[in-house]
Amino acid sequence: METRTAMSSTERGTAGAAREAAPGATHRTRAWAARLVVLGIVLSALNLRPAITSLGALLEEVRDGLGMSGSVAGLLTSVPPLCFAVFGVTAPRLARRFGPAAVVCAGMAAIATGLLVRPYVGGTAGFLAASALALMGIAVSNVLMPVIVKRWFPDRVGSMTGLYSMALALGTSLAAAVTVPLTDAMGGGWQPGLAVWAALAAAAVLPWLPLVRDRGTAARPEGPVREPADQHAPLRITRSRTAWALAVFFGLQATAAYITMGWMPQIFRDAGVPAGTAGVLLAVTMVMGVPLAFVIPRVATRLPHQGPIVLVLGACGLAGYAGLYLAPAGGSWAWALLLGVSNCAFPLALTMVGMRARSGPGVVQLSAFAQSTGYLISIPGPLLVGVLYQQSGGWGLPIALMAGLMVPQMVVGFLAGRDRTVEEEATR
Repeated sequence: METRTAMSSTERGTAGAAREAAPGATHRTRAWAARLVVLGIVLSALNLRPAITSLGALLEEVRDGLGMSGSVAGLLTSVPPLCFAVFGVTAPRLARRFGPAAVVCAGMAAIATGLLVRPYVGGTAGFLAASALALMGIAVSNVLMPVIVKRWFPDRVGSMTGLYSMALALGTSLAAAVTVPLTDAMGGGWQPGLAVWAALAAAAVLPWLPLVRDRGTAARPEGPVREPADQHAPLRITRSRTAWALAVFFGLQATAAYITMGWMPQIFRDAGVPAGTAGVLLAVTMVMGVPLAFVIPRVATRLPHQGPIVLVLGACGLAGYAGLYLAPAGGSWAWALLLGVSNCAFPLALTMVGMRARSGPGVVQLSAFAQSTGYLISIPGPLLVGVLYQQSGGWGLPIALMAGLMVPQMVVGFLAGRDRTVEEEATR
C-alpha cells in the first residue's frame, strides 16, 4: 500500500517544479497568443477593402469587358453594403458556435477564393457571385473585429481600434494606388489586376489557424477574461436610441465611403484626369485614414462626447463635395484630402461601438446591429448615384445627393456620441 500511494522524494520534487514552471509557461503562451492576435487583426484589416477599391480603380475596364450599363455598374457598387447587411447579421451566431477566431479565419479564406475566381468566371452574374463570396468573408470579419479587440484588449480599445483602422485604411489606399500600375505591368488585362489581391487574403488566413479552437475566453498575458454569467442574456438592442443613432450614422458614413470608393475615380476621369492619376487620387483619399484612423480613436476614448469630432469630419466632407461640384479637376488633390478626412467617420464609428456597450456580449450585439442595419441603409446610395449619372449625363445631381446625405450623418453621429451605454437604455 505504501509503495502504491506514497510519492518518492524525486516525484514530489518533479511535481513541485512543474507547478512552479506552469504559470511562467502559461504566461508565455498567452503572450504569444496575444501577439498572434495582433498580427491577425492587422493582416485581416488590410484585406477588408481591396476587393472594393481595386474594382473602383478598374471599373471602366470591367464595365467594358463585361458589357455593363451605368445602372448595372451602380448595382455592382451596391453589392458590398448589401452583402455586409445580409451576412454581417450572422456573425454573432457563428462566433458563439465556432469562436470569433475561427469565423475570421474562414472569412479570410472566403475573401481569397472570391478574389481569385471572380475575374475569370465570365459574365456579370458570375462576377457578382464571386464578389459576393469575398464580401461575405469581409462582412463577418467587419462585425467581429471590434469584438476581438474588446475581448482580447479591453483596456486598450482605443489604441487597438486605431491600429486596426489604420491597417484597414492602408489596405484600402494601397489597392487604389497600385491596381492600375500592377495591371499595366502584368500585360494590361484587368483580370490579373483584380486577382492579384487574393494573395494578400491568403496570407491573412495563417495567423488565425492556431487560434481556431478559441471559443471566447480571452487568453491575455495577464490572465483569461471571462464575462460574468449574467451579462450573456441577449439585450433588446432595438430599445436603445443610441444603438439606432449609431446604426444610422454607420449607414450614412458607409454610403459616403462606398460612393467614394466606387465612383470617385470615374468623376475625376470624366473631368479629364488620366486613369492612373484618378486611381492615385482615390488612394490619397484612402491613405488619409492611415494616420487619422490611429489618432481619432485615441482622442475619442478620452472625450466624454464624440459629437464634436463628428461635426468636424462632416464639415470636411461638405467642403470636399463642394469642390468636386465646382472644380473637380482644378482642385482635385484638395478635394481628395478633404474627403479622406471625412471618411474617417468609419474608425470613429467602430470606436463608438466599443464605447457604447459595457460588456463583450453587448459589443457583439451592438456591432452586429449597427453594422448590419447601417449597411442595409447604405445599399441604395451607390445604385442611385449610378442611375442619376446615367439619366442626367453628368455629376451635378449625384454630388448634390452626396452632400445632402452628409447633414443627417452629422446629426445622428452627434447623438450617437453621447456618453451612455446600450445596456442602460435597453433595460429601462
